[in-house]
Amino acid sequence: MAEDLMEGLVSARINPDRAYCSLHRSSVVPNYTPHVRRRVSIGPIGMLRHPKSFNLIVASVLEMWRNANAVCFDVDSTVCLDEGIDELAEFCGAGKAVAEWTSRQDLFCKYGMAMSGSVPFEEALAARLSLFNPSHSQVQEFLEKRPPRISPGIDELIKKLKDSNTAVYLISGGFRQMINPVASILGIPPENIFANQLLFGSSGEFLGFDTNEPTSRSGGKAAAVQQIRKAFGYKALVMIGDGATDLEARKPGGADLFICYAGVQHREAVAAKADWLVFNFRDLISSLE
Repeated sequence: MAEDLMEGLVSARINPDRAYCSLHRSSVVPNYTPHVRRRVSIGPIGMLRHPKSFNLIVASVLEMWRNANAVCFDVDSTVCLDEGIDELAEFCGAGKAVAEWTSRQDLFCKYGMAMSGSVPFEEALAARLSLFNPSHSQVQEFLEKRPPRISPGIDELIKKLKDSNTAVYLISGGFRQMINPVASILGIPPENIFANQLLFGSSGEFLGFDTNEPTSRSGGKAAAVQQIRKAFGYKALVMIGDGATDLEARKPGGADLFICYAGVQHREAVAAKADWLVFNFRDLISSLE
């Protein structure tokens, strides 16, 4: 099967900075674009001197994806089209101020730093929430008036994974109150959600967030993935997301493969280090057929 796929290889484009390869679309290869981390020799006109090695690497990535025991998805700008905290802040009247924080994080990501930059994730999260201090009633009204916008194709992809007995998890720096409705739509059980929890007082006033959640601090997504793997002993685990915190999950004891989804946000520094870059979930669905 892998050999048949490789016959559809039309050309390979080399990234001179990181020596990444992009597999272009063809009539044989489904519409997906694996970015494979591999140093290759480049001839005088930019052609690969070792195409067979390249083909084997691509085949290895595809095989790992198809044989994954578990797939972990980021939520904001991956499973969903929006950044949850930005949407909640906008609803509460603090959209511009919070968006500036998010933009600052994206700049750090663009230049290859952690998404929270020099500020630990938990401090950046607390700072953004302090700009609008959402009450319980505001959150409930937001959920009623702003239902989640699911990314095209994600429901079909998750159904296909579940039909193949592949475990599916949601791992997010967002909040359970906003992610639970998403999980319900996609048929993902609460125990398969790793996310933050907003805390409220007896009168519904905002108190902060639960700092015991692994995703409430820097490196939290990587820790959550490692925790999942250790608990269930998955032999092959894949992480899919758009940000640097998702990329961090690919580490010893964590994810074996990181797929960068750039259908909402294309973060170049993250995409350049991904094992596979996709812009449409149909690409991943096609590769499982």
